[in-house]
Amino acid sequence: MLEPHSRADALRSATEAAALTAAVWVGCGDKEAVDRAAVDALRTHLNALPMDGVVIVGEGEKDQAPMLGTGERLGTGEGPRFDIAVDPVDGTGLAAAGLPGALSLVAIAERGSMFDPGPCFYMNKIVVGPRGRGAIDIRERPSDNLREVAAKMKVSVTDLRVMVIDRPRSAELIAEIHEVGAQVVLFTDGDVVAALSTAWPTSGVDVFMSIGGTPEGVITAAALKGLGGEIQGMLHAPSQEVRRAAEARGYDFTKVLTTNDLVASDDCTVIATGVTDGALFHGVRPSPGGSLTQSLVLQSRPPSSNLRTTTHVD
Repeated sequence: MLEPHSRADALRSATEAAALTAAVWVGCGDKEAVDRAAVDALRTHLNALPMDGVVIVGEGEKDQAPMLGTGERLGTGEGPRFDIAVDPVDGTGLAAAGLPGALSLVAIAERGSMFDPGPCFYMNKIVVGPRGRGAIDIRERPSDNLREVAAKMKVSVTDLRVMVIDRPRSAELIAEIHEVGAQVVLFTDGDVVAALSTAWPTSGVDVFMSIGGTPEGVITAAALKGLGGEIQGMLHAPSQEVRRAAEARGYDFTKVLTTNDLVASDDCTVIATGVTDGALFHGVRPSPGGSLTQSLVLQSRPPSSNLRTTTHVD
């Protein structure tokens, strides 16, 4: 049985294996090679665990990457029943270019508790850490949200630092953030770690606002159960054709998706292992006779977060 106290160690072994394998391809310029290596390692390790897991949040179709897709069964088939969210490498482009911020991610929660993104690859998201929790409403203007967060945190709006994805679609958002006097911190890739930085005490980031991945939003929600922050999102369609197809399957683009809508369970475990160095923790590093990995371990029951460094001997 995969008992609660052993989940973190078991999942950490899987993300460490994915990170170590992907690290071989860091700087190679081939995103698919990075992802393929991580997918194979992650699948092998997760399939060895005594659990009945089903992938609710996978990858492949959106990124045209090697598949570890929605509906795939993982584990031995015996033991606790879990929903699983995987991102073998969040930031494949970063890893392929040898840039900071790539990591391997796995989240598990009780069966039936994770939101299934289906064909809805994108979502408008706002994320805050524990100090801003309860102050956000994604239906309001970004400037109004920033004023509410600043009031809740008892700081000036001009003190807030806002993480925004560096895409043309962010131009109006960035202009409004600047107009209200807050500071913009741009990121190019790595949706999850950018969002989680709002809840990490030393990151210097207070708010995340961007249209990003819905799958990454689910993983973020699971992680925030351990960090104490909050996410709200609304599904976003890049075209009317995509929206009509998703609405035909029952998806509601007017609904506000809260942390609990994205992950209903209060029993979640999330593990992230660095592939390249990032703002929150180190990537894979050589050491005498092997390699070092650093992993962020998040558990919601009881809420906890810690960094663990592991030595791997060749």
